[in-house]
Amino acid sequence: MCSKPSGSPACADLSFPSENASAVLYAPAFSAVYVEEAAAGLPRTRQILQKLPKATVIPCKSYREIFNRPHQEPTRQKHAPALILAVGQPPFLYDGAPVCQDFGNRHFYYTSGVMNCIFDCEYCYLQGMYNSGHITVFVNLEDTFAALENILREHEAYVCISYDTDLLALEPLLSMVSAWMDFAKDRPGLTLELRTKSAAEGVLRKLPVQENVILALTLSPEPVITAYEHRTPTLAARLHMANTALSLGWPVRLCFDPMLAVHDAASVYNAMFDEVIRTVPMAKIRDASVGVFRISREYLRRMRRCRTSAVTCYPYELQNGVYAYPPDIANRLLSLARERLGAVLPEDRLFFWESESAQEVTP
Repeated sequence: MCSKPSGSPACADLSFPSENASAVLYAPAFSAVYVEEAAAGLPRTRQILQKLPKATVIPCKSYREIFNRPHQEPTRQKHAPALILAVGQPPFLYDGAPVCQDFGNRHFYYTSGVMNCIFDCEYCYLQGMYNSGHITVFVNLEDTFAALENILREHEAYVCISYDTDLLALEPLLSMVSAWMDFAKDRPGLTLELRTKSAAEGVLRKLPVQENVILALTLSPEPVITAYEHRTPTLAARLHMANTALSLGWPVRLCFDPMLAVHDAASVYNAMFDEVIRTVPMAKIRDASVGVFRISREYLRRMRRCRTSAVTCYPYELQNGVYAYPPDIANRLLSLARERLGAVLPEDRLFFWESESAQEVTP
């Protein structure tokens, strides 16, 4: 049985506490850094290692020796994840998945320059995607830029750069967001989405504001954050981050995704929307996205092996290889969000993800 993590600091704390006084005392996060042979000596590798002077550096032939080995306990590893520095191989960009919103963009891509997240959300699909709680960083980011440059010669591109991680939370260590923004600044056919749950306002203030880089902030009710989004900032901290971003001139997207069918969901989510609408000047928001929890059949099967929780054990319905809530439950959640957000944002600035079965019964 995988153990349940503890703590919910306001931003990514790389020295996680153990669950209680009698629990195993874990080393700080990234106290061990595995360096793939091909990555040793590369500029980004050296830069990262300089920021971790106390880390034990361990050479390895391939990141897969550590990241993909069988019989790991990802949830336990989340207490003190190791860092793995590696060289990624093509393809460097992937077509957006059907369970993700494309926001009306015809050419929708994502990139996985970092695999795994410093946060530990119980509903996160990464638990079903990866066999490890460690974090792998592909230090050859310039190869991704070259691949994207080729795409941009053919057509415009909308790229999610923080798809399989929270890149902004890791920015003090990796400096990859700033590299992406530098690449994007003179490319009008390129739009980047930077999704985050962090409240790293100091980091945000150091980054340039660019019209083609969208800051997408995931918001959840405080009871959901406390119960399921371990080590993530509070709702109040995320809302303060949103206001800071708006004051700096960032294009801000608010993401209410995934909505969960928690106990007394209407009351829980109405309280959240009350706080959001009261706190954030919604007229300044670029847009908002909404979706209910959904996940592929294979990912959920793997998640259930690692973690027993109210999220993983829910009796979802399967349609076209994707597990989601029954249509009546999904529609109640979506209708609530549509009513609350529709009162403060125009329809063309609201994006909803709905399964085919939910769409069939939507009034």
